[in-house]
Parts: sequence; structure tokens; C-alpha cells
Amino acid sequence: MSIGLIVLLVVLGIIVLVGIILAIWIWTQYNAFIRLRNNVDESYSTMDVYMKKRYDLIPNLVETVKGYAKHEEKTLEGVMQARYSCMNAGSTQERAKYENMLSDTLKSLFAVTENYPQLQANQNFLDLQQTLKTLEEEISVSRKYYNGCVKTYNIKRESFPTNMIAKWFKFEKRELFEIAETERVAPKVQF
Repeated sequence: MSIGLIVLLVVLGIIVLVGIILAIWIWTQYNAFIRLRNNVDESYSTMDVYMKKRYDLIPNLVETVKGYAKHEEKTLEGVMQARYSCMNAGSTQERAKYENMLSDTLKSLFAVTENYPQLQANQNFLDLQQTLKTLEEEISVSRKYYNGCVKTYNIKRESFPTNMIAKWFKFEKRELFEIAETERVAPKVQF
């Protein structure tokens, strides 16, 4: 065997070894993206379940308030319209926008109920209000989890060298579920 043939076999062996290592790396990174994408999808689904529970609770809450606050029709219609918009939102950004609107209308609804002492004493209303409060907390936690999953996914998607894998296999950027600008401002408290 000549030295040239030995060198050629060594070079070919190195090329094959590097190719195998590269293929294994691409495979593992692809699978990591799949795991992260599934985590994002699962976290969104979890958040969606809590939001659906809230959507289902709102008509009961509105009907309870209607019995006591007949002349508050505009507020009650606003709550139901915001609920409808949330349920029919398409993109994550659109859904976040309508969720923020729903939160604002629910705050208005509870502000209105403060004018009705009989309603504040109604056990059914108090139970619905407590259930809604619990759901709001669960939604908040699930939003935080969702945004954490999205952040991890997007960092991997945008970091070198895994950004090449993301581009090759078309792993798209995911949007965070953000609150409205109005909720970023601290409320003014006066005594």
C-alpha cells in the first residue's frame, strides 16, 4: 500500500466521521426543537383550558348581576362582547389583545356590583366571584409558563448555530402572550 492511498483512506475516514458527527448533531437539535415546540403548544393549551373555563363562567356571572343591576346593560353587554371576541380570536397576539379587553370589562363589572349591597351578599354571586378570582390566578400562572416556554424556544431558534437548523426545518418564531399597555401603568391610589 502506498502512502498516497493511506492518506486518502485517512482523509475519507475523517470526512465520514465528521459527516456522522454532523448528522447526529442535526438530529439531536431537530429533536430538541420538536420538544420545545411541543412544550409551547402544551403550555398554550393549558392556558386555553383555563380561559375556556373563564368564558363558561362569565354568562353565569352576568346573569346573576342582571337580576340586581337591570340598568347596567351597557357594562353587561361589554363583558359578553369581550368574551365573544376572545373565543373567536385567531392569532396569539389577537387573543392577547382581546383577553386584555375582557379583563378590563370584568373589572368594570365588579366596579358596578359594588353599588348593589344585595348582590354583594348573594352567595351565588360570591361563589362565582371567587371561582373567577381563582381562574384569573391560574390563567396568570399559565401565561407565565407559556411565555417561559416561548422564550426558551425562541432563544434556541435565534442562537447560533441552532438557528441554521431552525431555518432549514422552518421552525417559526412564537409570540409571547403580553399584557396591554394600560395594565403596565401602576394604579393611582388616593386617600
